[in-house]
Amino acid sequence: MCSAIVNLTILGSTGSIGVNTLDVVRRHPDRYRVVALSGHRQIDLLLDQCREFRPAHAVVGDAESAVRIQAMLKTAGIPTEVLHGVDALERVASLPETDAVMAAIVGAAGLRPTLSAARSGKRILLANKEALVMAGPVFMRAVRESGAVLLPIDSEHNAIFQSLPIKSESCFSEDMVGRGVRRLLLTASGGPFRCRTANELEAVTPEQAVAHPNWVMGRKISVDSATMMNKGLEVIEAHWLFGMPAERIEVVIHPQSVIHSLVEYVDGSVLAQLGNPDMRTPIAHALAYPDRIESGVAPLDLFSVGRLDFEAPDTERFPCLALAFRALRAGGSAPAVLNAANEIAVQAFLDRRIGFADIPRLIDAALNALPTSPLTSLDEVFDADRAARDYANGWLDKAVR
Repeated sequence: MCSAIVNLTILGSTGSIGVNTLDVVRRHPDRYRVVALSGHRQIDLLLDQCREFRPAHAVVGDAESAVRIQAMLKTAGIPTEVLHGVDALERVASLPETDAVMAAIVGAAGLRPTLSAARSGKRILLANKEALVMAGPVFMRAVRESGAVLLPIDSEHNAIFQSLPIKSESCFSEDMVGRGVRRLLLTASGGPFRCRTANELEAVTPEQAVAHPNWVMGRKISVDSATMMNKGLEVIEAHWLFGMPAERIEVVIHPQSVIHSLVEYVDGSVLAQLGNPDMRTPIAHALAYPDRIESGVAPLDLFSVGRLDFEAPDTERFPCLALAFRALRAGGSAPAVLNAANEIAVQAFLDRRIGFADIPRLIDAALNALPTSPLTSLDEVFDADRAARDYANGWLDKAVR
């Protein structure tokens, strides 16, 4: 067992992944020390986290919040330096004293600090799938050139990682096909609307969409799960993490969310990772890898589960999954366009500007309207992202008149 203390930066500490990460860290004060935390909207929660874990640095979104938190921490005698903005996120992601970075900022906002961690050669616990969806070739090049260690936090990718014939420290450095891997099978719960008809989906409300049956997640990712876009983004992420082409990645609906994903080998073997649907399991695995530590997750009771069901995804009712496969096959800027258009569409749905079924319609329109171009730099990634957001906002302006 490794006895050295790991210095940890948590990007997005007030979100679901960040809170669960701190719960695992709290259980192992002899193994982990929190160097930096960041939060955007939940300032009071970030303040409580700073009081408990006493990080050297905290990052918020704006100067006003930074001044307010700094004053409150000073009054409490806590010497945490409070910073704000994207530059500050990049700084704490690349601090010399930081050993590992939990990259858990949702959406495109997490790309720059996660890339900063990659360029600095950190051990990256990747929960921000957009870093790979938007900028797969740019991000993976930075990881390889710096010697960073990349470990997946999404339960599906972590399950695949645990089921692969990997001997090295990082998930991307093996030839999976050459090691006998035939397919990656990503499981999906099917979300809250798995059994609804296409007509019923037209009337879905934001409140219904964020009520996931198995997982506790943020609002955006809950909607992505309901549309199955989250699974589509995970397919793209799996392509970059494990070097597998689209035709070797398959999605399987598994309502119980007990099998988190599977790996099929050429000899007919299929290996699966099972566990209760609790994000502390993959978080603890990545935090301690290659060791194992207590996560706080209850043991899996197979007798209580009773049965495991599987079915094929219906891309007619849930076209977002097909759109993600289409973007992956197109390559270049297409996944960045897909991601940006989806972020705009999901927020518009949560704001009640469009209906649930309009989300894939907007994304499809953006993919049709914007040409696919190669991505070789971060500037090109953000150009594609900006073009997609401009198009999506224009589409919304016309649609809601």
